[in-house]
Formats: sequence, structure tokens, C-alpha cells
Amino acid sequence: MTTRSRPRIVVTGTTGQVGWELLRSLQGLGEIISIDRSVVDLSRLNAVRALVRSIEPSIVVNAAAYTAVDKAEQERDAAFLLNADLPGVLAEECKRAQAAFIHYSTDYVFDGCKDGAYTETDTTNPLNVYGASKLAGEHNALGVNPATLVFRTSWVYGARGKNFLTTIQRLAKERPQLRVVADQIGAPTWARTIADLTAHIAARGLGDMPAAPAWWATHGGVYHLTSSGSTSWHGFAEAILQHSGITGVAVEPIPAVEYPTPAVRPSNSRLTLDKLELVFGLKPESWEQSLTKCLAPTSVERIHAN
Repeated sequence: MTTRSRPRIVVTGTTGQVGWELLRSLQGLGEIISIDRSVVDLSRLNAVRALVRSIEPSIVVNAAAYTAVDKAEQERDAAFLLNADLPGVLAEECKRAQAAFIHYSTDYVFDGCKDGAYTETDTTNPLNVYGASKLAGEHNALGVNPATLVFRTSWVYGARGKNFLTTIQRLAKERPQLRVVADQIGAPTWARTIADLTAHIAARGLGDMPAAPAWWATHGGVYHLTSSGSTSWHGFAEAILQHSGITGVAVEPIPAVEYPTPAVRPSNSRLTLDKLELVFGLKPESWEQSLTKCLAPTSVERIHAN
């Protein structure tokens, strides 16, 4: 890991939900270098290699991803390029620089057939191209750099951008009734929760710079990082309307078979958080608490001001 007075932290995908929040959460930990499409085309892997080498980072946090789950069924190569090949390249360049690598994955690496919540060591079996590409990214990153932390998260949302929360808010203004899937279960997770927990862990790794490479390698691996608790998409939609102060809109629960999509989703996306608490002492707040904070007037006003 390159030694300097201030750690150099590279964040990719900063126009996305998690990447945008990371720019705020990581402030104070070091020099933040934002990489998005305006800086480099992330599909040009050799250009990415050259850029990372020129920066000589202490940490690379990769929030860049191909996230169009349904579209990925027709764009497999594009999904695998960003979700599988790019993480492998970034992890390899981090190893070259003796830098740590943080990467995000998904609950969709599982098939949802388990009765309870999934642990990090449960057998993976993605049902769609997106999940398969993210799983390949996990393997590519961890395979080349032991100082890699992979955080699997789920049902990511925020008060900005295109996601389930903003979609429900928009549709509620256009329709008197919404039909929402009620037989898929998971943990809605605020992008800021992901960013804040990432920053907390990064701060631990940067606490003793001379020992940092060993710390990251010792703690490398896969972790589940979501809000605590779980609900259905229907339950999430009802909570969004309630906390948004939107009334007069009926939310009808429907089975997934009545809302067919190109990509099959797992019916059970629950992930255990025991390892996160055991290793880092972190206990994420409930999805209800995070949703309340996300939709608080001060939070929403700050979002729209940026």
C-alpha cells in the first residue's frame, strides 16, 4: 500500500446511488478521487488499468456496475464486462499497488429456495444474468487480491435517481391503485447505509497505515451488508407511501407470476448479518428506520439541493 500523509481513495461509479453517497461518507478519511464516465470509459479495461496505476491509490471502492437486471438478459456481454471483468482488473491493479479493494455484490447470487436467511458460505445459484455476472465479479476480485472485501447488499434505494422508492412515489401520483409483488422477500437497503458502513470499515483499515496491507488481507472475503429486517416489495411500497405522506392510493398485493419480467428474481433474498457484526462489530439499523431517515425533510431537501 502506497504510504503518504493522506490515503488516496478512489471511488468508481460516483453518479450512481451508492457511489454518490460514498463521496459524502468517505470525506475525512483521505483524498477522494472520483471516477465516472466523464473521467474514463470503464468498459475500456486497459484505460482503467492505466488510470489506476497513475493514481497509486490506497483503496479503490468500486460502486460502478451494470444494474439493469432485466436488460442484462439481452446484454450479457455488457453486464459481464462491468460486473465481472472490471472488478477483476481493479482488484489486480490494487494488488499491484498494495492497495485494498472494496466491491459490491448482490443478493441475486442466490436462487431464493432456502427457507431462512442466506449466510456468506451458502451455495450460490443465480437465476438471472445480472446475478451470474455479479457472482463472477466476486470470484474474479477475490481470486487475484486477498485484500478484497466484497459486500453483498440488496434492494438498494435512495431519494435520488431511478430506484424502487422513486418509482413508487412517481406512480402514486399518476395512478389511484398500484399492484405490487408480495411473494418476494428481502431487505430494502438505503444507499447511504451502505456508504456509511463502508466508510466505518475503511476507517478501521486505514487506522494504522504501516499495517494496513496485512489488515485488509486478514479481513478480506465476502460479507453481507444490508439493513436489518425484511419485507416484501408490497410491504416496502406501503411503507414508502406512508412515510412520503401520500394518501388515497391503494396498494394491491400480487404474486410474482402476475408481474412477469425478463429476469427471474429469487423469492427469498434475506441475508444474514452475523459475520458483519462478529468481525466489525456493526449492527445495521432496520430497513424501517433507514426509510424514515431517507424520507425525512432535511434529507430530501439536501438531495434536491445537489
